[in-house]
Amino acid sequence: MAEESTRLSEEELNALASDDGFEEDSASLIDPESALSASIRPHNLVTEDTTIGINLAAVDMITERFTRHLRLGLLDVLRTSPRITADRVKTLPFSEYLQGLQAPLSVNTVRLSGLRGTSMVVIDPNVVFASLDNFFGGFGRGIDGLPPGRLFTPTETRIINIMMEVIFASIHEAWSPIMEINCEHVGSEINPAFVQIVDENDLVIVCHLEVELSGRERGAIDVVYPFATLKPIRDVLRGRVQDSEDPSVDHDVWARELAGAASDAELEHRVILGEIEMTLGDFKTMQLGDVLDLRKFDLARVLVDDIPLFEAEVGTANGYAAARLLQAVELSES
Repeated sequence: MAEESTRLSEEELNALASDDGFEEDSASLIDPESALSASIRPHNLVTEDTTIGINLAAVDMITERFTRHLRLGLLDVLRTSPRITADRVKTLPFSEYLQGLQAPLSVNTVRLSGLRGTSMVVIDPNVVFASLDNFFGGFGRGIDGLPPGRLFTPTETRIINIMMEVIFASIHEAWSPIMEINCEHVGSEINPAFVQIVDENDLVIVCHLEVELSGRERGAIDVVYPFATLKPIRDVLRGRVQDSEDPSVDHDVWARELAGAASDAELEHRVILGEIEMTLGDFKTMQLGDVLDLRKFDLARVLVDDIPLFEAEVGTANGYAAARLLQAVELSES
């Protein structure tokens, strides 16, 4: 009974043997002319996962903080104020990013603790040579062009290492509100084609910065994160941006951070008991044993950066000379 139920009937066998109906249905479904004129776009299942789930606004905020710290770091090293502008963060395939690069470049692969994978920092040679010229007291001139196989000299490599230290410190400070990030230098190349942080079809997140030193030469610094590196922390990035969208919460956080930073500031203050005025001639004729008529204030003055802020009584406390603050000096008086 089971074998008979699986057998096809004579009418079903005839229908399968005859392909007339199939040809008619196929002709009605597929028109050759329309198939040729249709715009067909290739679809890659590997790259279909775009920036869904990763909020690039959070990466933009990190890039803005990185730009500010990088500007201050280069100012401290080069003794000149660079102009750095950050473009909007963009996502594109790694092969497409490499097409816009031309050797020689300072291509540095870095490993970020807390994030998986390997990232990349690309420094334009114009920035390198402008920094080199500025570092040795020049005018920050860049260079028009270099042969593709030209290597960096030891002096130029040293300047690149100094810049990388500033970049690593800036990345650390930029990520600090979100997570602890420490940078480790993995390797350097001059040809970007020799660097393979991800496959060619994989997505990368590019943070592009335009750098101008001494108002003369312009170059670029790129920080490239693999898309797979930031994907595991997308919830952290999304939550950080959502918290900052609430004005009241952002204002409270900003006020607390500002108060905390201001309270740690060190102030050098002086306590003035009295003053005396004399000419340079009288001062030069002074000898040991001379007595000065000191005009003493009723209350001592406490000065911060030569600005009188408080009036105080002078005495001792715990074996040390001390001043007890009594009242603030009026603004008009100071």
